[in-house]
Amino acid sequence: MKTALLKLFDLQLTKLSTEISLYADEDALWKSTSSVPNSGGNLCLHLIGNLNHFIGATLGNSGYIRHRDDEFSLKGIAIKQLKAQIESTKQVIKKTIESLNDTDFDKTYPITVFGTEMTTTYFLIHLTGHLNYHLGQLNYHRRLIC
Repeated sequence: MKTALLKLFDLQLTKLSTEISLYADEDALWKSTSSVPNSGGNLCLHLIGNLNHFIGATLGNSGYIRHRDDEFSLKGIAIKQLKAQIESTKQVIKKTIESLNDTDFDKTYPITVFGTEMTTTYFLIHLTGHLNYHLGQLNYHRRLIC
């Protein structure tokens, strides 16, 4: 499980970095429309915040403090800076998941999400799906805006 999760998160975060690099310019990354209210930049910030909170802080005690509202309201962050945050997130995920032992994956995830208890394995798999879902949105946004 550990190896598969590490590969999935690394692959998907590499795709996130690539996807934001494909925008025509940095202004396009932050554009939104009435039908697509979340810009590609804000989707990127949301994914970084989500993973640092649910994996880094909750499982890895990284000390990360999430500011979820900022993930959707901040604008104009340079692609280079976003890519650095993605790389940092990759390292937090790698360090955290590598620190888990086999029994940790079967334990109840430390916080209740969606109003129900679930295993750490289940929630980590959910997080890969969440990441992939927003990657698709970001790809669509880029093709629509650029």
